Amino acid sequence: MRRREFVGLVGCVAALWQCLARAQQPTMPVVGFLRSASAVDSAHIVKAFRQGLQEAGFVEGQNVAIELRWADNNLDRLPALVEELTRLPVAVIVANTPSALAAEAANTKIPIVFATGGDPIREGLVTSLNRPGGNVTGVSYIFAELAAKRLSLLRQIVPKAATIGLLTNPVIPNTATEKKDVQAAAQAIGQPLVTVDVTSERDFEPAFATFTERGVGALFVGSGGFFNSKHVQLVHLAARHKIPACYVWREAAVDGGLMSYGPSITDSHRQAGIYAGRILKGEKPGDLPVVQSSKIDFVLNLKTAKTLGLEIHPQLIATADEVIE
Repeated sequence: MRRREFVGLVGCVAALWQCLARAQQPTMPVVGFLRSASAVDSAHIVKAFRQGLQEAGFVEGQNVAIELRWADNNLDRLPALVEELTRLPVAVIVANTPSALAAEAANTKIPIVFATGGDPIREGLVTSLNRPGGNVTGVSYIFAELAAKRLSLLRQIVPKAATIGLLTNPVIPNTATEKKDVQAAAQAIGQPLVTVDVTSERDFEPAFATFTERGVGALFVGSGGFFNSKHVQLVHLAARHKIPACYVWREAAVDGGLMSYGPSITDSHRQAGIYAGRILKGEKPGDLPVVQSSKIDFVLNLKTAKTLGLEIHPQLIATADEVIE
C-alpha cells in the first residue's frame, strides 16, 4: 500500500471513530420556557426557573439546554411558538397560563409544567390537583382569592381615598374572577370603584388620565403576566400621577411601588423548574400533584409612602414581610 493511500485510510478511520463517538454520546435534553409576556423585566423569573432546574440536578450547558420563547403579550403568536418548540424537539415545556393552554391545544404529547395565578381546574389545565393525569402538571399561586385582602390593605394604607381605581387586563384568564371578587369586596363596604381595562402598553397613559379625571385616590393593579412584565412602567406612571398603588408582585414594591401583597412568583417558577427536572429524570407529569404555592409576601415601600405624604400605622408596618426604607 502506498504511503499516501495509507495516510488517507488512517484519516478516514479516525473520522469514522469520531462520528461513532459522537453518536454514542447521550443527547442533551432541551427544556422549552414559554411565556405570553415579554422578556423585559422577567429576568428574575428565568433565574428562579434555572435555580429550580439546578436543584433537581440540571445545569444549563452541562446536562440540559434551555430554549426561551416570548409572545410579547401577543397571544396570537403562541401557537407558532409552541410549534417551534415542538420541532426542536423539547423534552418538556414550562409555561404560564395562556402559553400552557396553547401547548395543550396543540395536542402534543410533550410534558407541560405550568405556573399559573389562577385555578388550574377552572382554567382547563387539569381535571384534578392531586392526580392531574395526562401530560400536564404545575404550580398554582392563586391571585384572585387574595383580592379582598389586598383591597383591605390598600384602604388601610390610604384611608382618605374616596374612590379606588381598578386596572385589569381582560385577556388574562383569571381576570373575570379577580374583578368579580374586588367588586364584591368593594360593594360590601361601600367603596366606589373606577374600573379600566387595558390590553396593551399604549393603553396605560389613557387609563391613568381616566383615573386622574375621576378623582381616583388609590389604585388596585390586577394580576397576570402582562402587568408583571410591565410593572416598571406602571410604577413610574403611578408616581407621576401621584396615585398610591397596590400590586401583586414583590418586584413592583421593590422598584418603587407603594405596596405589594401576593404569592411569590419567583418561588413558584423555582418550583416549576424542579418539576421540569423531575420529569427529565423520568417521572410522569400526570403523577405529579399540582403544587399549591403558600408563600405570601406583603411588602411595604416606606420611601414611596413618604413621597406620597402617607403615614402608615406602626402596627400595619409590623405585619409586613419586608419593609423598604
